[in-house]
Amino acid sequence: MTITIDQITGSNFSYQHLPFDRFLDDMVELGRERVELWGIAPQLHVPHMSVEEARGLRRRITERGMAVHCLTPEQVIYPVNVASPSRWLRESSIAMFRRAAELCAELEAPLLFLTPGRGFENEPTDAAWRRSVDGIGEIVAYAAALGVSCVLEPLQRVESNLVNDSTTLARMLDEIAAPTLGAALDTVAMATAGETVDDYFAALGGRIRHVHLIDGRPNGHLAWGDGELPLGRYLDALGRHRYDGCLTFELFGDGSYAFDPRRALDRCFAAVERELAAAAA
Repeated sequence: MTITIDQITGSNFSYQHLPFDRFLDDMVELGRERVELWGIAPQLHVPHMSVEEARGLRRRITERGMAVHCLTPEQVIYPVNVASPSRWLRESSIAMFRRAAELCAELEAPLLFLTPGRGFENEPTDAAWRRSVDGIGEIVAYAAALGVSCVLEPLQRVESNLVNDSTTLARMLDEIAAPTLGAALDTVAMATAGETVDDYFAALGGRIRHVHLIDGRPNGHLAWGDGELPLGRYLDALGRHRYDGCLTFELFGDGSYAFDPRRALDRCFAAVERELAAAAA
C-alpha cells in the first residue's frame, strides 16, 4: 500500500493570526476534503464556543465541500493538565475535554485529540500516571456516548513526564482499555524519543489512528525542508504498515509560519508529492 496525498488533512495550525474563513478558503484551493481543527483562541476556543457557533462553523465548512475529521484542543500551552495534582486544574481540564467532545458531535467530527498531561517533576510519577489514566478514561467514555472516538499522543519529555514514547503509550492504552481510544503518531515526538515508525507499529499496530507528519531537528514542528527528518522513509514505512488513516501537518515550531501559513503548507504538500513520485518511479 502507498500513502496518498488525499490522506492529508487541511489544518489551521499557524492560522491563529488570520480570519478563519481565510484558512477555509486556502484549504479549498489546496483540494482538501477533510480538516483537523486546532482549538485555540480566537478561532475556536473550546470553553467559549457555543452550540450555535459550532453549528455555524460546520455550515461554513460543509458549504465549501469539506468535513471536520479531528478536533485538537490546545492543551500544552493552555492551562490544561488532566494529570495535575491540583484538583481545580484537573477537574477544569477534564471539563474542557468533555466540552470538546460535545463540540465534536456538533461539528460531526469523528475524532478528538488528547494528550496525557504531566505530574510535578519532584513527585513519583505513579500518582500522576493514575490521575492521567482516570481522567482520560472519563473523557473517552463521555466522548464515546456522543459517538466520538479519541486518540492519545505521546509528548516530548519537556512537555510531559508520563507518556513520551510508543511503549508508555501502549501501556496507557492497555490500562484504559477503551475500544474507542487509539494512538496518535507524531513524527517529532517519535524522533526526539529515538524511535521509528516501525517501532510504533511494533508497539501499537492497528491502534495507530492518526498521524502528525512534521519535520524537526529533531524537535520543533517545522515545515518539511526546514528540519532534518526523513520524510521519504516515514511515508514508505507508513505505507508498508498499510496505514490508511489521516495525516496532518502540525506547523507551529517556527513563529514565522503564522505570517504566511499557506506558503508553509504549500512547501509541505510539494515535499510529500516529490517523495511519493520518487517512490512510484
